[in-house]
Amino acid sequence: MEKYSVLMSLYKKEHPEYLRLALDSMINQSVKPDEIVLVEDGPLTDELYAVVEEYKPHLHIVINEKNLGLGLALNEGLKACKNELVARMDTDDISKPDRCEKQLKRFEEKPELAIVGSHIDEFVGDPSSVISQRRVPTTSEDIYNYAKKRSAFNHPAVMYRKSAVMAEGGYSDLKRNQDVDLFGRMLFKGYKAENIDEALLWFRSSDELAARRKSWENTKSYIATIKKFWKMGYSSFSDYAMVAVAQTGMFVLPAKMQNWVYKKFLRK
Repeated sequence: MEKYSVLMSLYKKEHPEYLRLALDSMINQSVKPDEIVLVEDGPLTDELYAVVEEYKPHLHIVINEKNLGLGLALNEGLKACKNELVARMDTDDISKPDRCEKQLKRFEEKPELAIVGSHIDEFVGDPSSVISQRRVPTTSEDIYNYAKKRSAFNHPAVMYRKSAVMAEGGYSDLKRNQDVDLFGRMLFKGYKAENIDEALLWFRSSDELAARRKSWENTKSYIATIKKFWKMGYSSFSDYAMVAVAQTGMFVLPAKMQNWVYKKFLRK
């Protein structure tokens, strides 16, 4: 089976214990990674440095002297990845033990694919407390059409080809929705993708996540991304208008109502 790299970016606000769980979940994959590239995106806390030191034998560390933000930090890490296949992972989530094995098998079966993702189980506190599941389209055609308006992947659960990502310029310098922008550009250029019809990652949900969704910065960024897709000929004007109205509507909803909408209509 083909070797693969893991790509993670670490920011000072991360929780040390969450980082430990995330790293353990990748180190203990049924098909172990060839390397774990961890980008220190700016100075960290002493507690985080202690965890990094503890796991140092397993890590290829890339240091950004200043915080660049997720997209640009991942670009730096991607340059350091030595393998063609790269598994994205966030520092507060937990990959299921056979996640990467299943993604590697899909790439082996369909070498034309550039991205392989999956559904995710969202949990609070402990992975046994799953509160919802974010399901995404699974076929190339459905993904292509879905991504014109909505995020067709769960970013921390994707594995992709380094060469394809680099050929499209990597992640853009955006504060939000870097993955939506990148994968939309790739799909529009003709790269093929699939999502495995299974949740392969436990995604940590929290009040902080809900607050980020509620922010105007996030809303504005998402609308701007779909507008970019419209301008380049991927999304239609009606796609853009629909997203602008829906995102603005979600933003003005009270937080409790917004969470209800997410759980009722956007999650399983």
